[in-house]
Amino acid sequence: MPKLRLDQAPPATLPLRFLLAMPCWGVVGAALLLVDGDAALLSRWHPATLALVHVWTLGVLGNAMLGSLLQFLPAAVGAHLRGWRGVPALHAAFNLGALLLVAGLYTQARWPLWIAGVVLPASFLWLGAMTVPGLVTAAGERLLRSGIGLALGFGMLAALVGGGLALLLARRIAWPPVAVDVHAGLGVLGWMVLLLATVARVVMPMFQGTGSVPPRIQAAWLAVVVIALLTTAAVHLRFSGDRTLALAVAGGAASFALAALWLQRRVPPARHNALFLHWRAGLLALFVAALALAGGQGMVAGVLALGVGLPLLVGGMTLEIVPFVDWIVLRRRVPRGVQLPGVQRLLPDASRRRALIAHTVAAPLLVAATLWPTPWLARLAALGQLVAWSVHGHTLASALLAGRAFLRRAGQLA
Repeated sequence: MPKLRLDQAPPATLPLRFLLAMPCWGVVGAALLLVDGDAALLSRWHPATLALVHVWTLGVLGNAMLGSLLQFLPAAVGAHLRGWRGVPALHAAFNLGALLLVAGLYTQARWPLWIAGVVLPASFLWLGAMTVPGLVTAAGERLLRSGIGLALGFGMLAALVGGGLALLLARRIAWPPVAVDVHAGLGVLGWMVLLLATVARVVMPMFQGTGSVPPRIQAAWLAVVVIALLTTAAVHLRFSGDRTLALAVAGGAASFALAALWLQRRVPPARHNALFLHWRAGLLALFVAALALAGGQGMVAGVLALGVGLPLLVGGMTLEIVPFVDWIVLRRRVPRGVQLPGVQRLLPDASRRRALIAHTVAAPLLVAATLWPTPWLARLAALGQLVAWSVHGHTLASALLAGRAFLRRAGQLA
């Protein structure tokens, strides 16, 4: 397990601007469901569905993953961020591109798609230029660095393909369905699942008290997933309608979920904290999503993975990272000799559990609205999402407010 390098952690505002955007995008997704009801959950090609999918993948998951990486790479991997002063501009470009893409997909207007088709790939390439050189030159933790580097590579590739698709739509050229499938496979398995599986090697033992997968097994899994994804993507492009890509994505997601659940089995009940429970619920949802995808139930699989499972996994981590970042701020600003509050005091486990309860109440409503698409059920699911992400955002904000209150008491704020 790598040693944390707290002195190398970036300024708090860099990761926080992404992490705090996550629940805001969750509220946007709830608003889309409120407006469109069951239309957004009927077909993968409906404009409202396309908009909602990218609210989840870019707004919710993208912001959480970018913010987590900006904190994780310097502090846990020792990878230097090149040009880190440009992070505020990267945050603005990424979220502007995501907003324009969602608006363009929803309204079918051409100019937002033109801009998003350029800005979003450029944002991912910018992220790669900022992080990959540091990953290459960092010392030690080769498996960890390799996994993150491969995930970043797939993320950039998925963004380039997605940008091309946005530009095609802006020119009123019909999307090739096989290209959309490849874009989704690269983004979900190559970028999201691969990154989570790699980072889990650190966060599960450190924060959940689990064991870890032997390096040889994880390296073999990584190689199999990369080869399978690239091979089946090529086959899918060559033979339209081929099922191997869907099976590869399902197999990669299911194997990660099962392995992580297996590691959790020996954690004693006394250590079942909020992060453990977030991951338990998220891994189960991801595994069921993989089964649904393998069975040809694409809509159900998408909702379970993008609307429930992956948000629980990354959302649980944001509830750990934000108070930890706030604690680092206190450590840097409070004079020596002043006892600092622990991370758990900045955000108690009970508050994190309330966020989990809100999400686990909203999740079945979302799945039910997908299985039985009716306007009233879809809007009930939307209200559940609205409450869940509002509670999540309030919980993150409470950690920052607790830190500021301590600084006031310590006489550090004017």
